[in-house]
Amino acid sequence: MSESQNTIIVYGTTWCPDCKRAKQFLGEQRIPYRWVDIEQDAAAMAYVEEINGGKRIVPTIIFPDGDIMTEPSNAELAARVGLVTRAKRTYYDVIVVGGGPAGLTAALYTAREGLDTLVIEKGAPGGQAGVTQIIENLPGFDEGISGAEFAARLTRQAKRFGVELLQAQAVTDIRLNGQYREVHTADGNCYAASAVLLATGSRYRRLNVPGEDELIGVNIHFCATCDGAFYKGKRVLVVGGGNSGFEEGLFLTKFADEVTIVEFLPEVRASVVLQEKVAERDDMRVITNHAVQEFVVEDGKLAAVRVMDRATEQVHEWHPDGVFVFIGLTPNSDFLPQEIERDRFGFVVTNNTLQTSLPGVFAAGDVRAGATAQIAAAAGEGATAALMIRQYLNGLSNR
Repeated sequence: MSESQNTIIVYGTTWCPDCKRAKQFLGEQRIPYRWVDIEQDAAAMAYVEEINGGKRIVPTIIFPDGDIMTEPSNAELAARVGLVTRAKRTYYDVIVVGGGPAGLTAALYTAREGLDTLVIEKGAPGGQAGVTQIIENLPGFDEGISGAEFAARLTRQAKRFGVELLQAQAVTDIRLNGQYREVHTADGNCYAASAVLLATGSRYRRLNVPGEDELIGVNIHFCATCDGAFYKGKRVLVVGGGNSGFEEGLFLTKFADEVTIVEFLPEVRASVVLQEKVAERDDMRVITNHAVQEFVVEDGKLAAVRVMDRATEQVHEWHPDGVFVFIGLTPNSDFLPQEIERDRFGFVVTNNTLQTSLPGVFAAGDVRAGATAQIAAAAGEGATAALMIRQYLNGLSNR
């Protein structure tokens, strides 16, 4: 079985947890791949059995150079695609946790000041900004810029100033050890620094209704750029009537024949400009004052979406092929120790120097309480945090 496309092919099934994990890893790292459900493709199933000695092993992943991996761990995948997951040294002047606009901006500032700077990023550099289809409100880009291009430019800029970057590496704890701040990673390593910046951003909030967990990565998604192409010629449901829901819904029309946006509140919250763009399209509709109650699962796939009309309390069944959820953000702060104060929503509390309740640990961007969820604001906070860190380090050297 041949494949002419110069891309990674993932053979698997919808019920396979390792397949979901591999797809999620590739998506988080923004690595292009093609998904093949072997239960829907007899030739693909036969191919998988052939290359695995008669066994039906999934996921089976084929790389453009012909290399084959079966049931690889995330660490093995990271190594295969060339991601750097281990730092060169154990001590840095500054460690930045998170490689989005706030983290990378801070890092290029501190590195430019001559401070040894390490950035540790769980996903791909650029954060959520990197998966935004088009950024139109970033100063200096009068015609807009794609999220992928913005992330690539910011990453290159940080590296040009000497920033060391780890990818596909999760931070599990931050501890104070005398004059050092220790940053512990999921692979068991520990890196020390005189100052740490938390720039872990936030993640998409879930609906927390029956069927959701089972279908994430199968028919429920949080990234239109990553997964929209799977719905060419199909019908999709977008949950969330804010700017993100409308922007991603408009992007999904590149693939889907029909896009429905559903909003819990009686009125949508998207900007007037976005509302006008959606209203001009015949392949989009907006339904307000409806609540998603349940995702009906049959044979590991989405069979229906149960939605309640909040005005009449009548429950309807809709039958989209896929669902994209954009209902707000939750801060990536679960791994932090108790010593770092957070508000009731989990956002990190800082003082006017962006320092947290743990001395020498700062926070900037979407993870910080009171931050504005805008790329320009995150970059600005990153620059401010870098200046505050420099001032803090200068104070330590003068003691």
